[in-house]
Amino acid sequence: MSGSPRDRMGRIRGLFLCALACCLSPSTQLAAQEYGPPDRSSPGDEMIQAYLAGQASRIHSLFAADIESKSAWEANRARYRQEYLYMLGLWPLPEKTPLKATVTGTLEMGDYVVEKIHFQSRPRLYVTGNLYRPAKREAGKRLPAVLYVCGHSYQGRDGNKTAYQSHGIWFARHGFICLMIDTLQLGEIGATHHGTYREGRWWWHARGYTPAGVECWNGIRAIDYLQSRGDVDPQRIGVTGISGGGAATFWIAAADPRVAIAAPVSGMADLPSYVTNRVINGHCDCMFLYNTFQWPWTRIASLVAPRPLRFVNSDQDRIFPMDANERIINRLERLYSLYGASASVDAVVSIGGHAYREDLRRAVYRFFRTELLLDPSPVTDSEVDLVVRSSHGKKTYPIDPKKLRVFSTDDDLPRDELNTSIDRHFVPISDVGMPEENGLAAWREELKAHLRRVVFRSFPPRIEPARVLQRSGSNVRIETEPGIRVWVGQASEFPPPIQRKRIVLLVRGEAKASAGWLASRLQEGDCVMVLEPRGTGATRWTRKNPPNYVERAHVLLGQTVDTGRIRDTIAAARWLRQSSLPVIVAGQGRAAGWAAYAALWESEIDQAWCDSLPDSHMDPEAPQLLNVLRVCDLPHVVKMLGARLRK
Repeated sequence: MSGSPRDRMGRIRGLFLCALACCLSPSTQLAAQEYGPPDRSSPGDEMIQAYLAGQASRIHSLFAADIESKSAWEANRARYRQEYLYMLGLWPLPEKTPLKATVTGTLEMGDYVVEKIHFQSRPRLYVTGNLYRPAKREAGKRLPAVLYVCGHSYQGRDGNKTAYQSHGIWFARHGFICLMIDTLQLGEIGATHHGTYREGRWWWHARGYTPAGVECWNGIRAIDYLQSRGDVDPQRIGVTGISGGGAATFWIAAADPRVAIAAPVSGMADLPSYVTNRVINGHCDCMFLYNTFQWPWTRIASLVAPRPLRFVNSDQDRIFPMDANERIINRLERLYSLYGASASVDAVVSIGGHAYREDLRRAVYRFFRTELLLDPSPVTDSEVDLVVRSSHGKKTYPIDPKKLRVFSTDDDLPRDELNTSIDRHFVPISDVGMPEENGLAAWREELKAHLRRVVFRSFPPRIEPARVLQRSGSNVRIETEPGIRVWVGQASEFPPPIQRKRIVLLVRGEAKASAGWLASRLQEGDCVMVLEPRGTGATRWTRKNPPNYVERAHVLLGQTVDTGRIRDTIAAARWLRQSSLPVIVAGQGRAAGWAAYAALWESEIDQAWCDSLPDSHMDPEAPQLLNVLRVCDLPHVVKMLGARLRK
């Protein structure tokens, strides 16, 4: 075989991939796999689910523009990377502070060694891990390295890294250095991945905080650590992991160009799967970024191109279904072809459910050995030193998990850790101040532009007046945007005036409360109309905690439920404004926030009456708006509205 060693290895790799594809790729397109039946117990379920599906389909279709040409993709790539990091809560990039890496113990295991390591990815944010390395190394020789990121295996105080120890052992025995790190939630210092899934921390959306960002940053800093070692070849670092570790593989490889190769195992679906087929319900919050810039989900994986990538999955995996798998790999193959790198991307598909079986281990190990050691020979020892579960449920480990603890006892745990409260520190809150009066106009326009870019990006340049669909007595059914139909009607508490002079649009919250607070503000000739925005009254949808499907699905589409309610308020107000009468929007509590933001965006709203307006978006009663605290807070909105807002 002629050519350079690298050329020869490229041809060998191509033959290997073709054989692998023939053996493991599905031959037919599977039907869409749903995650449980859709909710149908509330009157608004069908409407909101159809709306979300339509939005998911629209955004999913945008990928066609990404593969028009290599030049078009490359022209956008720098912007895409910045947007991607922003959506993880990592832009601007945090400072790379000293790692303070510490080895707390070493295990001599014959032909390999395990180092018990912790480092601080940010001050007081501790990452615990085990580093597996060959016992012997040729003097001065640098070895390829694997960053192994862990899935959701509950190992308690030992950390979830201990569940995957057989992988670290295999890599060390075959000439790799493998750093296996704990996750934020399931590490030796346990925090949470479930803030919006079940804990009611809706301010995560306002802060733009997702634990996916922490997992990505911890991985980036783990690569910093690996590159600092004299035994690691900094040009040969790969990343892999299954499930949550598969997702983290994507987060890290897309963010950090130092990752030479990546093999995510069961780590990604797409918007039609997550949203339309409700697969989001099977995942916690670490599996998702907040889709501020309304990306087709495959664009995340595309940032890895043209580096070698294996997209690994199982054909009966309920939380990473095969219909999504096939859509993603088809798109990735098209993008890689623009680089002339078709042989660098491929799918590996196993038969079975969500698990790491022998064929997957062999494929992943061989991929790493082929790419980083230029050795494509078959893997014959993948089943050595496995963690084995007996028929009684007890597990047998190659290494006692307690011996792998970085912090051996509870007394050893760092008292200054921020892991358990990192959600309140990881993404900075905006420190924008209040302007002097002579600078108010410029300040307001700058803030509004920032809000438009990262909070209200889903809004059109101008929201159209609502369209009347049906009249029933004094009640009117309107469409505020395609697919969203809500009701406006005469307020029963306030008789209509003989002659209308103003229209007061009272926006109802999710819990129907008394509007008595409004009485003292009314004047003769005020006509009070009531709006029930989406998810309230006749369009309320089913809410289950967990998984909070509707609320969490919205952020995968670059919006929130309350963004939509603000849009409903604006559309209804503009419809009422067609009467040429002044229109005031009014609300209490969270609905006061909807009214305030509606007035901020719509000049045809003359005033906003806001009773019990929360002081901050950190308040549980405040509107849930994506990224808003990275821009400003409710006092800034009050300042921007000035005399147009009455509290």
